[in-house]
Amino acid sequence: MTILEMLQQSAILTVLGMAIVFLFLWVIIVCVNVVGKLIRTAGLDKDIQQPKTGTPKAAPGVTPEVTAAISAAVTEYRKE
Repeated sequence: MTILEMLQQSAILTVLGMAIVFLFLWVIIVCVNVVGKLIRTAGLDKDIQQPKTGTPKAAPGVTPEVTAAISAAVTEYRKE
């Protein structure tokens, strides 16, 4: 086998390997997109628990003065 034949064979193997990898990645992308569409269609992408709105409740036994002091301390800390 001559050097030219070996170079030709290696080029063919290189192109074939790259084509197989490209095809595999393409199949993965298509599968992920199809599964994503199925999940969105079925409505399974929604959160089970809806986020709560409004102000958070203080723990039992915490006075409004303590809450105000903590809020003021956090505000001062964030200014720095």
